[in-house]
Amino acid sequence: MSCKFLWDPRLQIKLPILKKEWEAYDKENQYIILEKWENIRGQIPERIADIEKEINKKQVQLDTEDEFEKCCILNEEIAELASIINDLWLWYRTHPQVTE
Repeated sequence: MSCKFLWDPRLQIKLPILKKEWEAYDKENQYIILEKWENIRGQIPERIADIEKEINKKQVQLDTEDEFEKCCILNEEIAELASIINDLWLWYRTHPQVTE
């Protein structure tokens, strides 16, 4: 199989790294890749829920923070976490099909 799943430290999941176009893989390899991807993909909603909890904690901190610089840092951290959620949803919606 010429596909690897590499850990993405930002998203904290393994992502598929295809060495050729999806259609160039034979059916057997496509099934193997899809099986691994589905196992990983199934973890994404839980990962998103964990990040949403982090965002909520930071928003509570932001609501009580009086120092402008700390507010800016919290806003930046919240924006980055929201960006991670967006990227995770994009990966979650990635659902290749076995080609005929």
